[in-house]
Amino acid sequence: EVQLVESGGGLVQAGGSLRLSCAASGFTFDDYAVTWFRQAPGNEREGVSCLSNNDGTTYYADSVKGRFTISSDNAKNTVYLQMNSLKPEDTAIYYCAAVESPLTADTIMLKDEYDYWGQGTQVTVSS
Repeated sequence: EVQLVESGGGLVQAGGSLRLSCAASGFTFDDYAVTWFRQAPGNEREGVSCLSNNDGTTYYADSVKGRFTISSDNAKNTVYLQMNSLKPEDTAIYYCAAVESPLTADTIMLKDEYDYWGQGTQVTVSS
C-alpha cells in the first residue's frame, strides 16, 4: 500500500527552526518527484520545495529561498525539509506529496500533478 507519513511539525518562535520528515512506504522515491506543499487558513495549497529524484534537481518557492532546504535519504526512503529563520507567515499545514517523474519545471510544484499525499503536519510560528 502506498503511504506517505509526515512528522516533525510543532510550535516554534519566529527565527527558530524545524525539520520535517516524509517517510514513504509501498514505493521508493527513486524516479519520483517529491514535493512539500503547505496550506494556511483561507489560502490555496501551494508548493514549497521539490526534489526530483530522477536527477536530484531541487526547486523552491520564492518565499522560502535561502531559508528552507530539501534533502533525501534514499536508503530510508525519506525526504526532509529543513526550515530555518521561520516567520509567522510560514504557519500552515505542511503536506508531503509524490508522483512518478518526470514533470516539467513549470508543473513540478502544482498540486494537481501529484498522486500520493500524506496526512499533513501542523507548523505554527509565533511572533
